[in-house]
Amino acid sequence: MHRILKVAQREYIETAKTKTFIIGLLMTPVIIGVIIFFTKAISGGKAGPRPDIVVGVTDLSKTLAEDIKTSFDDYNKRNPNSQFLLQRLDVQQDANSTEAKGKTKLRNGQFNAYVVLDEDILEGPGKIRFYTYKPKPANVDAFWTIENFFRKAVENRRYEIEKIDKKLLARLRNVPLERLEIGAAEGREQVQSQGQRIAGMMVPFFFMYLIFMGMVGTGQHMLSSIIEEKNSRIIEVLLSAVSPFQLMAGKILGLAGIGLTVMTLWSAAAYAAASWQGLNVGITPQLMVYFVIYYILGYLLFSAILTGIGSVCNTIKETQSLMMPVMLIFVIPMIGWFKLVQSPDGTLARALSFVPPVTPMVMILRLAAGSDVSLFEIFATVVVLAIAVLVVIWTAAKIFRTGILMYGKRPGPLEILRWLRQS
Repeated sequence: MHRILKVAQREYIETAKTKTFIIGLLMTPVIIGVIIFFTKAISGGKAGPRPDIVVGVTDLSKTLAEDIKTSFDDYNKRNPNSQFLLQRLDVQQDANSTEAKGKTKLRNGQFNAYVVLDEDILEGPGKIRFYTYKPKPANVDAFWTIENFFRKAVENRRYEIEKIDKKLLARLRNVPLERLEIGAAEGREQVQSQGQRIAGMMVPFFFMYLIFMGMVGTGQHMLSSIIEEKNSRIIEVLLSAVSPFQLMAGKILGLAGIGLTVMTLWSAAAYAAASWQGLNVGITPQLMVYFVIYYILGYLLFSAILTGIGSVCNTIKETQSLMMPVMLIFVIPMIGWFKLVQSPDGTLARALSFVPPVTPMVMILRLAAGSDVSLFEIFATVVVLAIAVLVVIWTAAKIFRTGILMYGKRPGPLEILRWLRQS
């Protein structure tokens, strides 16, 4: 055990003192803070100036053009840097030829959008036809606003036809809603903001992403360390002092410490940023204990897999083909996280909780989402994950013992199986 700790200490110090590690460790919290500040600035500020948007309109009902023009004028007064220019294209001969002319202007770039209001739109099944040609992504939000102007003009005129008081209807529809979150003690209540609701959705994802990055990011250090020491023949010197298993265990333990250091700093930075914005993320000590347990077990599993891969490869390029199927498994929770957050106690979430490669990410996502995961299920997933860790470490140790001293051509699957049978 003493030799394993010595190897772990060496691995921790050698990794922690590199400039790239220090820069990455310090820059990530800074980047988190900049992103939060930038997001707040964007959401609170006004949009910058953009080119005028020209909208052509053909009102076949012959009753709505003036109402729409009023909406455009009011908008332009409030937004002098983002003008909507309305150009009427009235029917000269017949509706079809006028509409064709409008589409031609749209294709030629004279219009950014072309709108046709059907003749029976007020009292029949008519439609608002909103034409665009190669719309720019920057104009999508503006098009939504323009569409709303046309809808409101039709709605308001329909109210007049049906003799419905718009002010009365607006008052009846206006139902104030205040979202309140109560505390553990009586009388401790606070209004739940939109940011707080978004944070409630993102906290589970953050914990899952933290475990994912901790395993994958620190695991990359494992691969680089093994490949570098193998190519420089330092590995032969190390094996003269320790056994292959002690070397492998020491590397895994040392980089596990690196991972915990990174996770602690990143978690503290994220919590400080959330507190700075006045968000109550609701992190409990129990959740942090589960996070540490699942992270350590998940890291041991992932790093053991990488150790086996690194020992049979001679370059980082060779590891990429072997890493691909492994990474495809680990990104499954990242792809379906939103569905898992919405149904943390669903069949899919429960099933994935017992698949060892993704167990740490799925379980911490469910726990952070406020799922009523039973202690039995937590215990069962920890046991399943621990068994998987032991099996993978045993397999990786057998591969590591033989593969770490092999150079040249990478062994194939059949040869690796032969190593395991001989062991």
